[in-house]
Amino acid sequence: MALSHAILVSLLDQPCSGYDLAKRFDGSVGFFWDASHQQIYRELSKLEAKGALRVEKVMQDSRPNKKLYYLTDIGEQIFKDWVVEPCDISPIIDDLLVKLFGGHLIPSDKLLAELESHRQRHQNRLEEYKAIKQKFFPNLENVPRQRVFQYITLRSGIRYEIGWLNWCDEAIAYVKAGELPPA
Repeated sequence: MALSHAILVSLLDQPCSGYDLAKRFDGSVGFFWDASHQQIYRELSKLEAKGALRVEKVMQDSRPNKKLYYLTDIGEQIFKDWVVEPCDISPIIDDLLVKLFGGHLIPSDKLLAELESHRQRHQNRLEEYKAIKQKFFPNLENVPRQRVFQYITLRSGIRYEIGWLNWCDEAIAYVKAGELPPA
């Protein structure tokens, strides 16, 4: 996936400024696609040059003028074309796993501290996802089609965090025991 596709999907709901897009991105697509605000602004310019976005300048008195970005028919088609392309499984890039792979070289208490820190961060993220579910999906009956797909994405995040928590508990137990349990 390219950043451009993450931006296009973020603009499906409504047009917004680059600043507002970056904030919205942080609270939605940003959970599974990482980009700095600078990268988002650069990509917005590229998408505008391709005709995927239309820009409306909004004059403001007390603040600098801003640009509102609207998804065009071209932008929507670019996204639709990309959606139907097959995608590969994303590689796992995780510092913790690299550290654990060579974990025999350092004291167990250092690894345990790192594992417990990760466990807490995954627990916090799970709670964040649950709060999103409660706020946006309190009642799963009669959910509009568009929201069904957003919910499915959220469920992936929830299941991912539960999986990480289970794995962290298992890894912590292995490190504490100093060995694998009998099969």
